[in-house]
Amino acid sequence: MSRDNTPVFDDPAGGWNQRYRAEGYLFGTAPNAYLESLAARLPAGGRALCVADGEGRNSVWLARRGFEVDAFDISEVAVAKARRLAAEAGVTVHYEVVGCDDRAWPEAAYDLVAAVFVQFADPPTRSRLFERMARALRPGGCLVLQGYTPAQLAYRSGGPGRVDHLYTPELLREAFAGLEILDLAEYEAELAEGTQHVGRAALIGMLARRPG
Repeated sequence: MSRDNTPVFDDPAGGWNQRYRAEGYLFGTAPNAYLESLAARLPAGGRALCVADGEGRNSVWLARRGFEVDAFDISEVAVAKARRLAAEAGVTVHYEVVGCDDRAWPEAAYDLVAAVFVQFADPPTRSRLFERMARALRPGGCLVLQGYTPAQLAYRSGGPGRVDHLYTPELLREAFAGLEILDLAEYEAELAEGTQHVGRAALIGMLARRPG
């Protein structure tokens, strides 16, 4: 079981750098289970973006599946680990050390955008982030989103511990009203992702596609 929920830092880069300096990979090296479960429904290659990718588990998995992958995170320590993971896997990923608001977001550039547990974002930041992710999709491109629901506050298996940072189906439908929602699943499961996402969790997953 995780000992504490993911904090919301006053100094995000410094706070995440401190966390990622721990030995090993905080969230493991295997891809997120929800993302992996969608493998047969994802585009068959193309260009992909992993948002706030941390230590690289999801970007490396997508690169191994043949995607041309861009990924970024605000933590230089995490990105260094991600680069090492990609090198060990024998794949190429274009990594950047940058925050969500500071990144240059190309429009209609990606066949796939993956955002897994990016719930550090407060509501205004989240609104900007979601809008940019949707705009970054090419027509026909897919968005994969995984997060915690408010029911997660009853557990200690990860998450920000703040209800305004958590997702509901209604929030996601409204935020991504311009996309075609292909899957929107609210469920509970046992997490086993490194040392920080461990135990029973209240989750939500979404697969959506940009029309066209």
